[in-house]
Amino acid sequence: MIGAGIAGLATALRLSAAGLEVTLLERHATLGGKIRTHPSSAGPIDAGPTVLTMRHVFDGLFESAGEKLEDHVTLIRQDLLARHFWPDGSRLDLFEDEAQSFDAVRAFAGAKAADQFLRFSSRSRRLFEAFDAPMMQAMTPRFAQLAGHVLRQPGLIPLMGPLSTLHNMLRRSFDDPRLVQLFGRYATYVGGSPSHAPAILQLIWHAEAAGVWVVKGGMHKLTEAIGRLLAVHGVRIITDAHVDRIEIQNGLASKVHLQGGDIIPCDGAVYAGDPRALATGALGPDLTQIARQTLTEKRSFSARVHSFAATPHGSQLVHHNVFFDSEPLSEFHDLMANRVPDKPSIYICALDRGQGVDPPALERFEIITNAPPTDDIPIREDIETWHPQIMQKIAQFGLTFSPMPSPQTVTTPRHFAQMFPESQGALYGQTPHGMTAGLKRPTARTAIPNLYLAGGGTHPGAGVSMATLSARHAAEAILSDLTSTSTSPRTAMHGGMSTA
Repeated sequence: MIGAGIAGLATALRLSAAGLEVTLLERHATLGGKIRTHPSSAGPIDAGPTVLTMRHVFDGLFESAGEKLEDHVTLIRQDLLARHFWPDGSRLDLFEDEAQSFDAVRAFAGAKAADQFLRFSSRSRRLFEAFDAPMMQAMTPRFAQLAGHVLRQPGLIPLMGPLSTLHNMLRRSFDDPRLVQLFGRYATYVGGSPSHAPAILQLIWHAEAAGVWVVKGGMHKLTEAIGRLLAVHGVRIITDAHVDRIEIQNGLASKVHLQGGDIIPCDGAVYAGDPRALATGALGPDLTQIARQTLTEKRSFSARVHSFAATPHGSQLVHHNVFFDSEPLSEFHDLMANRVPDKPSIYICALDRGQGVDPPALERFEIITNAPPTDDIPIREDIETWHPQIMQKIAQFGLTFSPMPSPQTVTTPRHFAQMFPESQGALYGQTPHGMTAGLKRPTARTAIPNLYLAGGGTHPGAGVSMATLSARHAAEAILSDLTSTSTSPRTAMHGGMSTA
């Protein structure tokens, strides 16, 4: 198992619980991948994902190991999903309870806007429910199968807006441009622009409205819990393990070569990094036929992530806070031109809020702004200029921090490119732009029968929930292929596994 992000951890847990002997290799010193932290005087601060959605995915993961999620981490359900701020002083809270959100939108933008919100929310829910099983839950979705699914439910076609972008669909859905801006932000959840992403991504709203959970202590507590379970199941975990190449013999993955000379024999392998690393030959010349589309498909957006501890003053914060600019599409024009946005939306996660208790005097914060994937700007060249500009934009909303956070804890796309090989700094793999983008991602099985893929760069896509789903797909593919050649899950994969 190569890569100990959430997908690698989840795949290793499922396979070890099924009785396979698993060795987990991680190139960094700690487990978690993009679920990572920065140290501070207030404790570890998340520097990646901040909440869980689609809780059933994680319940299923722990159940596969005979465990209950709530026995290993404390999850706190969020009634208030997010607080949104605009430069004109307007503010809108959205809630898990649709009736509360309806009332909030009505107070914010009027009765017509509230009715438009209900219609949008209903459409999002219908789309999510329609495509959950045939797309997200399917190991290998096919266009023909999806087309047949849609044609059997003709009412779906106008809801999908197949010839529309998310932005244009939202413009037809809402009269108030602030609501167009707000719900367009969900394209950035998968690294895209609302003016280029397909309208079907409106279903992301339902994934959030169906439930958001904060992990007490931070998201890293989830990966730590999985790591402990892996140890219980006898998984051999090797950190600081830089994979040099995967050796192929007789058409099968047979050995993993580490930098430094160590060689680990294997009966099969799962690669849970960015699949582009295989296509570029970074893990050996025999793998370049895998995930070839990653060489030509454009990359998703990235981010600048700032993690720090401070005492806030001013604007009343909740766990999730979004500060919008008055020019909604300005940042996406910059991003599409591979420029760091001059007028970005600013996401602030107050990590110690939304936990049912008063936050401490010194709180932990994570600030995220969208950024293009790797560019030619040296890592520190513009941060000293950019950082005070972002702090000033936040101060214009009446929010300041004491002490003022330092730019030294900003993670840039070039940092991400260094941490995650061949990702080019993109946080979400391939771009989500285009109606069929979701069908162009690599899937769990590869052309090499005993080499599999998992992670946010594979189907069903980016985000903690989707990456964890990809782990289920990979584990199910392996166990299915083993069953097709043997009655014992411990039998070597070299017996000849069907690619199905």
